[in-house]
Amino acid sequence: MEKMKIGVIGAGSISDVHLQSYANHPDVEVYAISDLNEERAKAKAAQYGASKTFADYRELLALPEVDAVSVCTWNNTHAAIAAAALDAGKHVLVEKPLSKTVEEALLVEEAAKRSGKVLQVGFVRRYASNTNLLKRFIDDGELGDIYYAKASCLRRLGNPGGWFSDVERSGGGPLIDLGVHIIDICWYLMGRPKVVSVSGNAYNRLGNRSNIQGLSFYKAADYDAAKNTVEDLANALIRFENGASLMVDVSFTLHAKKDELSVKLYGDRGGAELEPELQLVLERHDTILNATPQVDDVTFNFKDAFQREINHFIAAARGEAETLSPVQDGVELMKMLTAIYESARTGREIRL
Repeated sequence: MEKMKIGVIGAGSISDVHLQSYANHPDVEVYAISDLNEERAKAKAAQYGASKTFADYRELLALPEVDAVSVCTWNNTHAAIAAAALDAGKHVLVEKPLSKTVEEALLVEEAAKRSGKVLQVGFVRRYASNTNLLKRFIDDGELGDIYYAKASCLRRLGNPGGWFSDVERSGGGPLIDLGVHIIDICWYLMGRPKVVSVSGNAYNRLGNRSNIQGLSFYKAADYDAAKNTVEDLANALIRFENGASLMVDVSFTLHAKKDELSVKLYGDRGGAELEPELQLVLERHDTILNATPQVDDVTFNFKDAFQREINHFIAAARGEAETLSPVQDGVELMKMLTAIYESARTGREIRL
């Protein structure tokens, strides 16, 4: 089978895991890379063997030999580039979030329907080994009816700055950057129930705390401590049509003792913790069992999950599989995220 030729749009830090994963795939050729900074695109092309580079993504999309693209740009450009790529006849893997607004997300959905091409949203945790294993238990009824989930992704110090802290480019702070992952994985494992209402809060009290010394954290290439227009912390209660609910809180910076990542689901037959490591809570013979699966992948492995995501995208593009994260799910996540921001802004519950 002829190798698929891949284009990567956006050569920032997240592009590396896409490029590495494509490079590891035996049936893929990294063919073209575009970035507003063409020198950066050329550096990545030299590293991964791409033969063409562009400053304008439209030139990349005009190449008939490119079969599929990854969109790894700022959030505010995801929708326009993804729709243009679909209309150019390319399969698309677009980083999360799908867009900044629901209206933009719906335009991408329309483009996917028009083109008949695969649009996969980068909900990488859906492809992780620990998620896959837990879903097998859930699908087999081990947890029963999941009626409650709770998730936290709290950084005590970790505002990346740069475009991450510019609401015009990012669409928001920790909610749209981190919350999108943990809201999505809970919703996915709960069976993707229909959302009926959202109540949320957002706070900007601490800024980026650039005065703190002795602790390192990831900083964007264009980090500027003086610029920050996104929230520090957000929390939300999401209610679903089936009566289930999800509570979530996320932060870039918080006066917390330590960073925290937890994802918990509770059903009427059992419970589970996906993060920080996979554990099941079951009842057998009138006894509660805390069970840890005896496998190598009870924790989330970033590189492995990305490789699985890329492998699945290639299989979906070839018609060998259905994507686990279709455009419709990207739209639903945008409805949740934007409703949380609206609730925080207006101080009222938002019904969907």
